[in-house]
Amino acid sequence: MLGCHSADSPVMLPCIKSFPEMKLFPVLVMLTACAARPQDLSGKMFTFPLESNTAHVRLNASRLDFSSLTLCHRSFTDLKRDHVLFSLATPVHSNDFLIFWDYKNKEIESDIKDREAVFGGRDYKPNMWHSICTTWDSESGLVQIWFNGLPSIRKFVSTGTNIVGPVIIILGQEQDSHGGGFDLKQSFVGMMSDVHLWDHILSSCEIQNYVDELNFTPGNVLNWSALEFEIIDRVLIENKLMTCH
Repeated sequence: MLGCHSADSPVMLPCIKSFPEMKLFPVLVMLTACAARPQDLSGKMFTFPLESNTAHVRLNASRLDFSSLTLCHRSFTDLKRDHVLFSLATPVHSNDFLIFWDYKNKEIESDIKDREAVFGGRDYKPNMWHSICTTWDSESGLVQIWFNGLPSIRKFVSTGTNIVGPVIIILGQEQDSHGGGFDLKQSFVGMMSDVHLWDHILSSCEIQNYVDELNFTPGNVLNWSALEFEIIDRVLIENKLMTCH
């Protein structure tokens, strides 16, 4: 039996894949939710409601070779520990493009090709939406983050080498191997929305338009308004949580 996104429900319905019973072993049932065609998630969010080393969303990228990148997303959590925000892995580098919150040192880590840059001084308050954009360019080797519209300094990580696929992009878990190696205590618990990825560096004005939720050109690698993805285990699609003023 296979069930996918329903137009009548804000929640992604599970696709249940059953496998025949083998001797005395129990039937193996794997719960996934599928988006075979691009889905418009405007006004929606992924909800990761519990700590686990299984629940995640796998995003299908339209490109396999990157000389520069801009990633933007919004997240909402109350976690008081380390947690992943975005994980892109290749067979060569499990942290080819990683965004990670280091709770102890109160720093955002940006790993490019397994080389780390850390950015402190971010007011990463719990229980509120934060917009985080990250840019990287292979020619200069520089990485920079924009936290709620405020830019960091630029830091050097690596130069001269592209990120080359096959890539696996995951929300909710940090990959210690290509598509796996998940750690319960690095998982994301909370809500995530408006994930966009571009194969070039956005201007500061374009990033500000994203932060302010104004008109901007959607990502040409990952586009929240036309997203191909697969949900594994307990992750929900809900209407985006908004605050009233």
